[in-house]
Amino acid sequence: MISILGRFILLLLLVLPATILLVQNERSHGMVVLGDDPVEGEEDDEATVETEDVADDEEEIETPASSEAVTEKAEEDAEEEPQVKPSEHVDAVILFTKPPVSSDLPAGFPVRFLVSFKNNGEKDFTVESLEASFRYPQDFSFYIQNYTTAHYHQVVESKREATFDYGFTPSESYNNRPFGLTILLNYKDSDGNVFQNAVFNETVNVVESDEGLDGETFFLYLFLVAVVVLLIVGAQQLLSGFGRKHLPKSRQPKVEMGTQNTDVDYSWLPQETLQELNRTPKQSPKQSPRKRRSKRTSGSGEE
Repeated sequence: MISILGRFILLLLLVLPATILLVQNERSHGMVVLGDDPVEGEEDDEATVETEDVADDEEEIETPASSEAVTEKAEEDAEEEPQVKPSEHVDAVILFTKPPVSSDLPAGFPVRFLVSFKNNGEKDFTVESLEASFRYPQDFSFYIQNYTTAHYHQVVESKREATFDYGFTPSESYNNRPFGLTILLNYKDSDGNVFQNAVFNETVNVVESDEGLDGETFFLYLFLVAVVVLLIVGAQQLLSGFGRKHLPKSRQPKVEMGTQNTDVDYSWLPQETLQELNRTPKQSPKQSPRKRRSKRTSGSGEE
């Protein structure tokens, strides 16, 4: 019964998709046929279609001009937007603390780094924020993920230095993939001029962390231990069977059972005694007291 049901389900899975495809094809063909059937007012429909084609052609003609206008406008907007540059009076240096190597970042674990800000100018600077983002390694203008911006609003006076801490956690889904990591430091001077330093702008690799013992590694070690135990038990059984076959068998000591010959030599007895023994019935060596008494009385009576 179970085998018949399994075959029926398999047949159903094979036939059902084909049936659905055939039904869809028939519907599509039916729609085409209905569109080709002659209908009253067909001339009006053809005229309408021609009008639409003309309109489409006009739109196609106008489209390149509009796209060129949009492109020119975008270029003008890009030129009008001021590009934020770093200040020549500031030195900004980044130092990764976890992990110490910046080229390989562990997936699913926090990444920490320090940014040193040194004011070499005469004006005071205010450090506004730090921001980090993952970008496409072939095109750094394409953003993949933006991390939370850390706001400081810390004033660094002239000839002073300050250090800022920042961290983020790469997603585990980014494992074994290269990314462009961009870390930007935003600050301004006492006059309100805005500056920005790209303290880090390189390609990094998000790798699997070696810290801890995950479930996959645990079960791998458990499987290896089980295999080793089975090999040891099998080798022990093989050696014990091999030893039993090749060890010499222990000989049992011979035990003398003595002579069990029941024949008695009566040649030394007189002939009369032998005849008397043959005439009397054989009795057991042990006799009851009654038989002894009767034998004694019979013996005394004969006398």
